[in-house]
Amino acid sequence: MKKIYIICSLIVAVGITAGISFFIIRDHMATIPENTTLVTMNGETYDFAQSEKKLKLVEFMYTHCPDICPTTTQKMNLLKSDLQKEGVFGENVQFLTITIDPYRDTPEIMKNYMNTFEIEDDGNWIMLTGDQDGMKQDQQEILDLANTFKFQYRDPGDGFFVHSTFVYLLDEDNRYIKKFPMGEEFSKEEVYNKIMNEI
Repeated sequence: MKKIYIICSLIVAVGITAGISFFIIRDHMATIPENTTLVTMNGETYDFAQSEKKLKLVEFMYTHCPDICPTTTQKMNLLKSDLQKEGVFGENVQFLTITIDPYRDTPEIMKNYMNTFEIEDDGNWIMLTGDQDGMKQDQQEILDLANTFKFQYRDPGDGFFVHSTFVYLLDEDNRYIKKFPMGEEFSKEEVYNKIMNEI
């Protein structure tokens, strides 16, 4: 009986280890598809394949979000100030904010959102949405992009999305490095330290 218990315990331990390893490997292999193009807050095309060779902190959000999204953006803005003091923001790292609600979040709305948080439009923090003339395709591209990093979202019908709560740090080749919690759990110190270690 004791041998059976030991064998069963080993099988469970191996299964848990294999499961954890699978998710770690899956996350670290995540890369933005090269054919992904969206539209900036200035109405310009943003091609991920042609993006600058910098670390990127990626935030998925929508402007009608009542709590976790604006909280995350505000904390990222504080993080940006810390990175600017070190002279690395813009030089070595940039921020990308991608809406999951491109129908409502037009480039103009994204621009207004940016202004609300007094984020300077210097090309180092880019707000991304879909092309209003090709919305169906761009909405799918945003979904595919989110799925790459297992960021899930859906509109239950009231316009207030249910979504995952992570932001993602990518390397210079748009590959996953690490994810961090959104909202009140977002630790600018933790993200700052990770970015500085990667530079």
